[in-house]
This record gives sequence, C-alpha cells and structure tokens, in this order.
Amino acid sequence: MSHTALIRSHRKPRRSASKIAMRAGVAGGVLSTLAVAGAAGSASAAEPVTQTLELPTLTADLAAQVAQSADATQQAAANYQLQAERDAAAAKAAKQAKSDLAEAKHKAEVRKKAEQAARRAAAERASRTAERATLAAPATTAASTSTSTSTSTSTSTATGSAAAVIAFVKAQIGDAYVSGGTGPNSWDCSGLVQAAFKQVGVNLPRVSQDQSTAGTQVSLSNLQAGDILYWGSAGSAYHVAVYVGDGMFVGAQNPSTGVVEKPLSYDPPTGAVRVL
Repeated sequence: MSHTALIRSHRKPRRSASKIAMRAGVAGGVLSTLAVAGAAGSASAAEPVTQTLELPTLTADLAAQVAQSADATQQAAANYQLQAERDAAAAKAAKQAKSDLAEAKHKAEVRKKAEQAARRAAAERASRTAERATLAAPATTAASTSTSTSTSTSTSTATGSAAAVIAFVKAQIGDAYVSGGTGPNSWDCSGLVQAAFKQVGVNLPRVSQDQSTAGTQVSLSNLQAGDILYWGSAGSAYHVAVYVGDGMFVGAQNPSTGVVEKPLSYDPPTGAVRVL
C-alpha cells in the first residue's frame, strides 16, 4: 500500500458534463427572462413619460402659435381694410374736387360769353342807331312810315331782361342738342328756353307744349327780341326757340346742328308768345 493511499485528494471531484450543461442552460434561461422583463419594464416605464410630459407641452406651444398667427392675420386684414377705405375716400374727394373745378370753369366761361354777347349787342345797337340817323330821309309817306314802324318793332334790339335772355342763348351757340338736355353743355329746345328765362327770374314750364301758352300770344309781324317762338299749334307745339331780333332766332334745333342762330326764313315759326 502506498503511503499516500489513505490521504484524501485535494482536487475537487469532477462534475459530469451533463450537469454542467444543465446548470448553464438554467442560468441562461433565467438571464434571458430577466433581460426580456427588464426591456418590457423599460418600455412600459418610458411611455407614460412621453405622453404625460412631452405631448401636452408641445400641444400648448402649438396652440399659442396658432392663436398668435390668427391675431396677426386679423390685424393685417383690419389694417388693409382701413387703408382701402382711406384710399377710396381720397379718390372720391379728388374726383369731386376735379368736378367742382370743371363746373366753376364752365360757369365762368358762360358768364364771360354772356358779357361778350351783351357788349356785342350794345355795339351793334349803337351802330344801327347811328346808321338809321344818317340814312333817314327828311320826309316819308304814311305807308313808308307804317312799314318802318313795323320793321323797327320786329327788329328791335333787346334791353333789360330780354337782353340778358338773348345773351344767354347766344352764349350757348355751338353746344350739342340732346333730347331731355338741360345744360350746361347740351340742350333740347325747351331746356334751353327754360334755362334762358330762369336767368332773369322767370320760371317757365319744362316742355314746348306748355311754353307755347306761357305768355301773351303775339303776331309774327310784331315780334320783339326776347319773344318765344313756337312751331305747331299753341298748347301742342313740338319746338320752341328765342327770337333775338333782326329777323333771327336762337334755338337747340336738332342733333345735327345743335344750338344755332338762324333767320326766320330758315324754318318759319307758327306763332310766338311774350313773357317779358
């Protein structure tokens, strides 16, 4: 017997391979289970943080931004509307000022034309008076006297209100004829006559039919400057004009001629009325 036969070996007894493998498998399974549980726990723990902390914060910021953007848009729209209203008001004021200026210029021109017409009428009257005085015969027969008187009456030069009426209608010569026109740049026949007599405070009816009976009926052989001529019968006349003396009249004739001065022979009237 060996002297070491009774001594216990200091080495640990070898374990069988099957036990070692089984223990390794158990340990691996436990570790895998813990790893899965830990991962699931981590994911489960992280999800409430995202939902309860981050999302409400982002939602509140977004709502504030949307509200701020809406306020800015509304303010911009209000500013644009205000500017548009100011621009419209300025344009309207400029247009009105331009219209007022044009009207003032036209009225000044009309007054100037009327004054010039009055001066021409006065000069012509003085010239005719001088001419008649120079050419008058020392003696005339009764017939020639009657003829002279009749001619003098029908060609007499207007004075006072009649002169103002004539100056007005002559100032409109060259204006357009427009049916229903009452000035200041276009007329129909009765509109021109009405406006002319309104200058001296006489308010005539608007239409030719009524104007043909507005005054005293006078003979065409006894016309005076300022008489109203009419065409058609009294009360149903279709045209009127103003007799301006010397066998001439001024009227808004038609769209082709406009306001013109013509001799009585151009379109002989039917009758006449005197309102002055």
